[in-house]
Amino acid sequence: MCEESDAVLIARAKEDPEAFGALYERYVKRIYNYIYYRTNNHHEAEDLTARTFLQALKNLARYKDRGAPYSAYLYRIAHNLVANWYRARSRKSIVSIEHVANVIQEPDCPVARAEKKEHREVLLQAVRQLAPDRQQLLILKFGDQMSNTEIGAVMERTEGAIKSLYHRTLVELREKLISADSETNRTLREDERWTTSG
Repeated sequence: MCEESDAVLIARAKEDPEAFGALYERYVKRIYNYIYYRTNNHHEAEDLTARTFLQALKNLARYKDRGAPYSAYLYRIAHNLVANWYRARSRKSIVSIEHVANVIQEPDCPVARAEKKEHREVLLQAVRQLAPDRQQLLILKFGDQMSNTEIGAVMERTEGAIKSLYHRTLVELREKLISADSETNRTLREDERWTTSG
C-alpha cells in the first residue's frame, strides 16, 4: 500500500482532527530528536514536542502549502518554542549532539575508545560555542540528515544561504578545534615539564 502524502493527510485532518494522528506519527520522532538536541533535556523535549504538535493542530485550518514540506513547518514551530524556552530561562542555548558526534562506531580497543571519546568531547565543546543558528544547521545536517534545500525550508533561508552558512560554520568550527588542540598541546607540555622537574 502506498503511503499517503502530507497534503492528503493535511486535507483529511482539516475535516477530521482525529486524522492528524497520522501526521503526528510520521514526524514525532524527528521533532522530538531535534528539540532534545537543542535542550539536552528529555522532559523538556517531551513537553515542547507535545506543544509543537498541539500548536500545529490548532493552526491546521489556517495552514497553507507554500511549497515547503510540512515537516519544515513543524520544525519552525519547534524552533520558535525552543527559542522561547531559552528566553524564559535567560540562558545561552547549548546543544547536545552526542548522536551527531557519534556517527562512527566505537572501536574495540580501549585506548582507541578513550581517544575517540576525548575527541568527541572536544568537538561537542566547540559546537556548543557556536551561535544558535549554526548549532541548528549542524543538528539538521548531521542529526536529521537533511539536504541543504530541506534545511533552507526549516530555517527560512535560500539553499545558497544555507551553503554559505554551512561553509562559515565549518571554518569557525575548524578554528575552534585548532585552538583547542593548541591549548591541549600547551597543557601537555606544561604537565611534562612539571613531571620531569619533580
